[in-house]
Amino acid sequence: MGFGLAALTRLAGSKVIDKAGLRKPVENLVTAGTRNGFRVAGAATRSFQAAQRLGKPARLAPTSDKGLFDLTPSEDQQLIVETVTEFAAEQLRPAAADADAKLAAPEGLLSRAAELGISLVGIPEELGGVGTERSVVTNALVAEALAHGDLGLAVAVLAPSAVSTALVSYGDEQQQADYVPAFATEHVPAAALALQERAPLFDPFKPATKARRTPKGYQLDGVKSLVPRAAQAELFIVSADLEGRGPALFLVESSNSGVTIEAEPAMGLRGAATGKLHLEKASLPAGALLGGGKPEVFAEIVRLSRLGWAALAAGTAKAVLDYVVPYVNERTAFGEPISHRQAVAFSVADIAIELEGLRLVTLRAAARAEQGKSYAREVALARKLAADKGMQIGNAGVQLLGGHGFVKEHPVERWYRDLRAIGVMEGAVLL
Repeated sequence: MGFGLAALTRLAGSKVIDKAGLRKPVENLVTAGTRNGFRVAGAATRSFQAAQRLGKPARLAPTSDKGLFDLTPSEDQQLIVETVTEFAAEQLRPAAADADAKLAAPEGLLSRAAELGISLVGIPEELGGVGTERSVVTNALVAEALAHGDLGLAVAVLAPSAVSTALVSYGDEQQQADYVPAFATEHVPAAALALQERAPLFDPFKPATKARRTPKGYQLDGVKSLVPRAAQAELFIVSADLEGRGPALFLVESSNSGVTIEAEPAMGLRGAATGKLHLEKASLPAGALLGGGKPEVFAEIVRLSRLGWAALAAGTAKAVLDYVVPYVNERTAFGEPISHRQAVAFSVADIAIELEGLRLVTLRAAARAEQGKSYAREVALARKLAADKGMQIGNAGVQLLGGHGFVKEHPVERWYRDLRAIGVMEGAVLL
């Protein structure tokens, strides 16, 4: 699986990697590796082009089946999780309130996040990464750790890796050669997986965005909603109904004609700087179709995205639990801690119980996915638990803090707003 996330520059000076015998791999990897107006043109700062020729697409192999389902992280995974957890605590958590207020991540934060090398683990060595096999479980643990710092900023950090993961798993050799190497550099392009649309009871398998064939390729018309970092994104993977074929995925560069962005702040995920992606007769080349337009590819993208949101929900739910436990133990009423009251103690216990159930189902689905097994049932369960219990946990956190849960002095009100997004969002992240 490699040591992708251990490439964090500041980790290179840590004694931990010497104890783990990781000094050389880390040094190798370190070496290798605003709100906008109502309608503005998409970012067009990079020209994607192939730096090499591939004889065939580069894919990551499924992991081996160990015969047992074990939630204990491997040594590599533990090191990665510890690194990301430390980054989330020191960088994301302190910046979250300001990002929520300003609808954008603080200057330089996402660049520092890129130094983590999140996308490297999911990119094969042939394309400049360090991946050798699928790492869905590791990606779930990373998403969970980032969301413990802040869910909105976690989405902003993970958005580019959603695109690179999709390209590695389903892109052809030309698409991989054109786009993937850019995600293995120190200047990772802003990119987004755009499935969401603004419609009641939105079904990702029935997108309102339309695609039709043209003599030169395809033409897309429609609007995508709640796209993370839309104004800065240079590359999008967009879902659209391809006439005569059904839902399909297309690679859309921000420089394509007919592509414009509109700011779209929402109730939660405000640090992700969400926006609308307008496609008005957007002209795409013939090579823009991802995965050959196969229905099974589209279904896999939706499932892995929902799995990502479940992992994010688990991370933020854990943040709620870790915050309310010391609060109810320290807050006194009538001469004793409020945790001595059964109603309070049972509410905290319910949070812990539901969180464990959510994590179990999510990691089970991730384990089956990376081994190439069927995981549709597990993803459906994880999605249901994340949507229902995630919101319930957020609400319980606010209730346990009483009046303090309603003010911005405490982060639980922001976590509650963010957790409300779990049952709504499609796309944006991908494990």
